[in-house]
Amino acid sequence: MKNPIYIKDYNFVGPVRNFIDFQERHAFSLKQDVWTAPLDQEFESKLMDLRESSPQYASLDRSVQLALLAARGIEVSDAATGVNIGSSRGATGLWEAAFSRFRESGTVPTDTSPLTTLGNISSWVAQDLQLEGACLSHSITCATGSHAILNAIAWLASSMSPCFLVGGSEAPLTEFTIAQMRAMRIYARNQEDFPCKAMDPNKRDNSMILGEAAAMFLLTKAEDNPLAKIIGYGTAIEALKSPTSVSAKGNCLRDSMTRALGPYDPTTVDAIVTHAPGTIKGDRAELAAVQSVFGEQHPQLCNNKWILGHSLGASSSLNLAMALEMLKKGSIFKLPYLENALVNPRGDQRIPKRIMVNATGFGGNAVSLLIEKA
Repeated sequence: MKNPIYIKDYNFVGPVRNFIDFQERHAFSLKQDVWTAPLDQEFESKLMDLRESSPQYASLDRSVQLALLAARGIEVSDAATGVNIGSSRGATGLWEAAFSRFRESGTVPTDTSPLTTLGNISSWVAQDLQLEGACLSHSITCATGSHAILNAIAWLASSMSPCFLVGGSEAPLTEFTIAQMRAMRIYARNQEDFPCKAMDPNKRDNSMILGEAAAMFLLTKAEDNPLAKIIGYGTAIEALKSPTSVSAKGNCLRDSMTRALGPYDPTTVDAIVTHAPGTIKGDRAELAAVQSVFGEQHPQLCNNKWILGHSLGASSSLNLAMALEMLKKGSIFKLPYLENALVNPRGDQRIPKRIMVNATGFGGNAVSLLIEKA
């Protein structure tokens, strides 16, 4: 990138309030032999207050409500700020409830169509914050949040918008959504200390777990006391060869990381926040991609899905939030169930200044972002 894009502010809601308190434990809940990562109780209480504040808010899908809660934690001063908040599944809960009613009675609630439209998320956030800038949404599976950032970079670089509020939101903890993941045989079944062993290349069982979350970032071209800056990005897509489109060598992630790295020396990257969802093939593919780009002495690997699950369209936004927290705390968060030689083959204890953030999803679509402490 010729000119960096600055991250002015961020906020997220999810199964945890911060990552640093969860370096040795996870936030999963086990109910009827099914693992999930539900919203933290403090956030759940705030969500209840939001619903009770207005009948309009109460009628919205949970994914939209999560986005509103996250966006309210960001100070947006320019009314011309654009909004792009994506989701992989969108209004999952409302859609399933409406379809269930349709199967029983042949009718649906009057507001079903407007309240299950994907653009609903960005529109309601813009309305709630009284913003007048461009308002759009998209769905690019689990890379959605990162693609929102790429889109905002284009708007900012072209001077079509002064600032952009971007991110992802997902509320996938419904029976039908979980059943879809279990049907692919990628969902966690083991009841152990770390039920999701993301990034573990030696696990014998798939261990993905769904979680719900929303994360937002305020981006700008103006260097005005930012938290961090985006100095590189890369995208790539693989040919479809399986339902999940993950090659054994992780070709899409290899290419996206290479493009994000650009002219920078690979040894200057201190950590990689991996997408690694906890599946056998997906995690091994990403490790192969990392080794292909950075060699055996690759940067220290980090992950948060072992803590708070896979929030699909919000997952890459949570990865970026974790990277920002590591830059703020000046430490790289560990993977407690993996040997240090695999996670950190360099063997040093760096204060992170430059971090790669990965995302990939169904369709073979990958995005990598390179961020640097401002």
